[in-house]
Amino acid sequence: MFIASRMNRLGTETAYAVAAAAKAYAAQGNKVYPFHIGDLNFKTPSNIIDAAKTALDKGYTGYCPAAGITELRESLAHDINKSHNTDYSYENVSIQPGGKPVIGKFIMTLMEEGDHAMYPTPGYPIYESEINFFRGIPTPYTYKETEKGFEIDMDYFRSLITPKTRVLIYNNYHNPMGVCSSKEEMAEIAKIAVENDLYVLSDEAYYDMVYQGEEQRSIVSYPGMKERTVILYTFAKKFAMTGWRLGAAIGPKEIIDYITKINTNDEACTCHFNQYAAIEALKGDQNRPKEILDILYNRLNTILDILKDCPGIIVHKPKSTFYLFINVTELMNKMGINKYDEFRQHMLENTGVSFCTRNHFGNPLPNETNKYIRLAYSGIEEEMIREGLTKFKNYIKKFF
Repeated sequence: MFIASRMNRLGTETAYAVAAAAKAYAAQGNKVYPFHIGDLNFKTPSNIIDAAKTALDKGYTGYCPAAGITELRESLAHDINKSHNTDYSYENVSIQPGGKPVIGKFIMTLMEEGDHAMYPTPGYPIYESEINFFRGIPTPYTYKETEKGFEIDMDYFRSLITPKTRVLIYNNYHNPMGVCSSKEEMAEIAKIAVENDLYVLSDEAYYDMVYQGEEQRSIVSYPGMKERTVILYTFAKKFAMTGWRLGAAIGPKEIIDYITKINTNDEACTCHFNQYAAIEALKGDQNRPKEILDILYNRLNTILDILKDCPGIIVHKPKSTFYLFINVTELMNKMGINKYDEFRQHMLENTGVSFCTRNHFGNPLPNETNKYIRLAYSGIEEEMIREGLTKFKNYIKKFF
């Protein structure tokens, strides 16, 4: 069978292979502690579900405008203006079937073949996949580990800028690290973007998953950034709506109009009745989203309490998301294991703990020496966290 060669440039999310391995291990009668899942095990708030049911009963089951219904676009613009200190109108908003489509549509709109596109590694693997697919030059920047956690390696970041650099993907409140840029770091990135005339995709999927004491910040609020930035917004995390596939692109009208044009070609429109549920999510009772964030924060503190004195690993407390990015370099050395897949499978079979590794988040850079795993605690109850990580910790102790 003939398959177009362009498909060889398209990547995937290899984390799905981890889920398959965990499922196969569980099918053999073993107990699995699912820390690999970046999904939420919370039910969507009932007021949002009821709004969708009402919309269905009213017959909102047909086509709607490609950019989304005006009331939702207005509501989202108002919500972003409050949190970001911006002045968007509904014309700056294009509703999408999830946050992920914004990545490809941003790149398709703003990157020519051969342009350099900067993106984070470790990071969401779809960035690299879409850049490759549209024949850009993948240009990954990275992070360095400090005593306080992770921060962007700004010297390396600056060294990557060339006259061919066209777009920058920036994921503050970062998957898989939970990293929050300081004001200084974000200001420097904004300055570089303006000076080099870069278009910026600000992936803000986790913008509302920020814990106590951390001030929410968006790069779009910095001077010169609103004119060159597209915000990737999603309802998935804050409102526990991962399966609803509902998000938005927010940015300069000219760019948003082109993204909507791609909507017309690709999907026609985003699910009609879901958009009324999204309006309720934005305007309705906000207590349940706050409760979800509190539960996630309690899970995080439980994990940190168990692993704080665990030998062979380094754990930093993240300020956002629902992920922990753990340095396991010493542990893997003690165990005599060098390959991530071997380590992951070994720990699954000996502790039941399933997790993703650094290799599931973009290709490692040639000079990377430290080893990392990601624990997601969005889809596992606190009792299971305690049971699974106690086994994990006790097993690790055998090597020290």
